[in-house]
This record gives sequence, C-alpha cells and structure tokens, in this order.
Amino acid sequence: MSQIALSRRQALLAAPVLLSAPAIAQAQPRAIKLGIIQPVTGALAQDGEYGRIGAELAIADINAGGGIKALGGVPIEMVFGDARSTPDGGVAEVEKMQAEGVLAIVGGFASPICLAASQAASRYDLPYIVDVGVSDQIVTRGLTNTFRFGPGFGTVTASALDNLVAINDAAGKPSRTAVIVHEDGLFGSGMARLLNAELPKRGFQVLETISHPTPSRDMSNVALRIRALNPDLIIPSSYYAEFVLLSQTLQQRRIRPKGIYCILNGAASNFRFVREFPEAANLVMDCNHWADPRKAKTAELRRRVEAQGRFWLYNVPLNYSAVMLFADALERAGRADRGALIQALAATGAGFDSHIMPYGPTQFVNGQNQGGKPVNTQVQNGDIKVIFPRDFADAQPVYPVTG
Repeated sequence: MSQIALSRRQALLAAPVLLSAPAIAQAQPRAIKLGIIQPVTGALAQDGEYGRIGAELAIADINAGGGIKALGGVPIEMVFGDARSTPDGGVAEVEKMQAEGVLAIVGGFASPICLAASQAASRYDLPYIVDVGVSDQIVTRGLTNTFRFGPGFGTVTASALDNLVAINDAAGKPSRTAVIVHEDGLFGSGMARLLNAELPKRGFQVLETISHPTPSRDMSNVALRIRALNPDLIIPSSYYAEFVLLSQTLQQRRIRPKGIYCILNGAASNFRFVREFPEAANLVMDCNHWADPRKAKTAELRRRVEAQGRFWLYNVPLNYSAVMLFADALERAGRADRGALIQALAATGAGFDSHIMPYGPTQFVNGQNQGGKPVNTQVQNGDIKVIFPRDFADAQPVYPVTG
C-alpha cells in the first residue's frame, strides 16, 4: 500500500479533521452530521420515538437560531438509526454512522444499548452522549468518548430512598416492608441489587425480589405472589408496557399496598399511562428524570409536543438537552473534529444553560455529569405532580394510599 493511500477506515477517521481545515484549504462542511440512535421498533419503540422527537426539536431550534456559529452558521443534519430495542442493533447503527462520517452520536435509551453502542463508538474515537441509560457501568469503563448528562443508578437510588424515608417519616412510618419487582435485564437487575443493599439500612425489610422478562405478557403470578406477601410497599423498576400490565393486574385483583413507589419506572412518570389508565395510575409515585418546570422552555416544548398529538414524556427533554450539550461543546471546540469535541464535552461547566433539566452546575467526572439529579413525582387527579425537591414541588405527597 502506498504512503499516500488511505484505508477506508483511516479515511473515515480523518473525515472530521478534514472538515475542520482552514477555509483556504477546504470550505466549511455544508452540515454537521449528528447521529441519533433510538429503538423505534421492538419492545422499547415508544421510548425511542419520543427520544427522536426530543432530538428533532433541539436540532430544529439550533438551526433556526443560526446553526453552529463558531463554524460560520453550519446547520446540524440528523443521521438517524433504529437500534431495534437490542444492543446488537445499536452497534450496527454505530457502524453505519461511522461510515456516514457523523461527528458524534446521541441516544440509545436503554442501558444495554448504550453500553454496547458507546463501546463500539469508542473504537473510532467517536463522541457518544447517552440520553437515558442509567447503568453506572456505562461511565465506569474508562471510555473517554462517552458522556452521560443525566443521573445514573447510584445517584437516583440514593435520592429516591432518602425521599422515601422522608415521606414515610412524615406520615408516621406506616411502611416497614417492601417487595421489589424488576425487569430482568441490566437496568432492572442492577436496580434490584442496589435496593436490596440499601433498603434495610433505611429501616425497610425486603420480603422478596421478583423479576420478570421484557417483554412480558402476563403479570398474574407476580400479583398473586405480592398478595401472599402483603407488603406495605411495592417498588417496581420496569419499562413502560410491563409496569402498565402490572398496575392493571394489581388494580383488577384489588391488591392495594400503602404505596407504589417506583424508581426509574417506564410508565409512572408518563402522561400516556395517566391518560389511558387513570385509575391504575392514580397516586403512583416515581423517582425519575423530569424537566425543570421553572424554565420557560419546558412549557414551550411541552406545547409543541402536545400540538403534535403526542404525550409529554421525559425522553423528550433528556434528548433535547443532550443535543444542546453537543451543540454547546461544538461551539466551544470551534472545529468539527472528534478529538476537540471530546475535550470540549469533558470541559463543560456551569456556563452550559441551554438544557431544560433541573440540575445543578454541569461538571463531568469520568464522563458523568455530577450535576444530574432526579425528581420525585406522583400522579394526582389525572396530572403528574412534582413532590420532591421541595424548592419547586407543586404538590404534597399523598401517602399512605387508602381505599
């Protein structure tokens, strides 16, 4: 092979660098290609579709605002890939996007997809911004290309349990026992391990831990086991369809614990669940991702989403914010170069304010944003109310549940 010849892979790796060359050598790119990976088919299709909507809204706002100004107003072009609700699907889309010459990738949704896709992207020094994937394995592997703006398992669980203790104490400590119900993948199993370790430290006895597959078609056996155990609390960590099925089954069988306290649940902070299954949803609590209700942009985005006949789901603001993070870092990098972009993402600080999440100052440590925090919500009378943190809560917890 001659010294001036480049292999296909070398050419692709060099593409972002070539794009950033001075104008006298090469014109600015006509568009910055940003890969968006979401599972829009398969068991996770609803979450993937709403993740795509959030990314589309952010790209539209960036381009309407003049594009990437540091690059002369170059617009962002979305290169979309369907992960098909599997890790292998996510990896396949990374390979396609590498061939397309994307500058970075955002998304993935589920922890197994994010874990596999970000690993694949690391082979090409391709920046990967996780939208949701909460498994802390994602940011503990030493991958310098991977960044997660939202909180992970450890942060969410600690906050959820602290708030659960506060809720229970304020009500006179009516609950002392719990059953954990979780999906049997990376997300749910990791959550169950954490809960089994931490709940007893906070005065709660775990009567049993019950796993279920995703997808699941029947929750009758889970409900019957819960009835036999008669816990004060049910703590589920599941994706949307499985929690809807579980909550309906509990309602139909008149199984009424003192509280259903979800952590990172796929349905409990979901307006589709609230609208379509109001009785099953009522008074369910959740500790999860949620947009900051104090920011005017949150209300505006919600109006735009609902004007499309869609529901307001946390996937929208998380992906909107992740794409905004990409744009902010690219402005600071000043060139369409993967290495420069990774450095800029790692250096993101409190000045990043174009997101709409209720977070503290942005600071990345080993790819994890230290400012990422969850919110506690509760379904009350057909609406999703914020009950923690206190400084912007719009309702008090209703607990214990009666009737």
